[in-house]
Amino acid sequence: MRVLISADMEGVTGVTCPDDVEPGTAAWARMRPLFTGDVNAVVEGLLAGGATDVLVNDAHYTQRNLVLEALDPRARLLTGRHKPLGMMEGVDRADAVVFLGYHTGAGQQGVLSHTYLGTGLIAFRIDGEPADEGRMNALIAEQHQVPVVLVTGDDLTCAAARTWAPDARTVAVKECVSRYAALCLPPARSAELLRAQAAEAVSGHRTRSEPATRTRADGAPAHPHRFELDFHAPHLAAAVLAVPTVEPNGPRGVAFPAPDATTAARTFKVCTTVAGAAMEDHFD
Repeated sequence: MRVLISADMEGVTGVTCPDDVEPGTAAWARMRPLFTGDVNAVVEGLLAGGATDVLVNDAHYTQRNLVLEALDPRARLLTGRHKPLGMMEGVDRADAVVFLGYHTGAGQQGVLSHTYLGTGLIAFRIDGEPADEGRMNALIAEQHQVPVVLVTGDDLTCAAARTWAPDARTVAVKECVSRYAALCLPPARSAELLRAQAAEAVSGHRTRSEPATRTRADGAPAHPHRFELDFHAPHLAAAVLAVPTVEPNGPRGVAFPAPDATTAARTFKVCTTVAGAAMEDHFD
């Protein structure tokens, strides 16, 4: 059984403030071993539960955060940027996926809540429902017929995951107090929970699930979606209208349809990249 770990950093043990996840800061350097520790605990549990191959996709910011020399030697690390499927790179070669260190979305309660930080995005909806990176990535996994078996993060992320990955196990390594404060478990205690739940998560998922999608005339999976993005300023929405298929959706918002989750996620990435480039350093 091949398992992909999509590893973000905001939702890992001990992380509570922006410097903790900002590459190059002293706080980030301190948190890298804790990030790697959470990953190692999940790797150990997955292998104990029956996984035969574990690929870890470093999915945070520069995507060069995990400490390779401290990684469990039985796992492999996918590190670096510009991956075709981004946070979900490797899902097409997996039988199950773990979302580790995830967080809630822009405009929501949760530790370090955001959606693609630095883009001015304040709200995000998929098919009319409040969304975050987890919901978007779960749809990509569904398109590839790969179940999400475990989600880790703060308690609010775990609660949100029950709406977009209802069959997944969850581990809350901290309890949200505010966006920049949390009640945190010590790493040793987090590791116990992560190992146990990772083992249980894969023991009941030996093969790929059946697809829950319609098919197009050419036989390819098809499940259309509508994405809606709200920005904090009108000029960001205006800039994003240059992206094909994108239409206005209110004074500060845009929306677009897509034939499937992967196409939608790629268009979303283009939209947020354009919006980020339209931000002004000393005014936005």
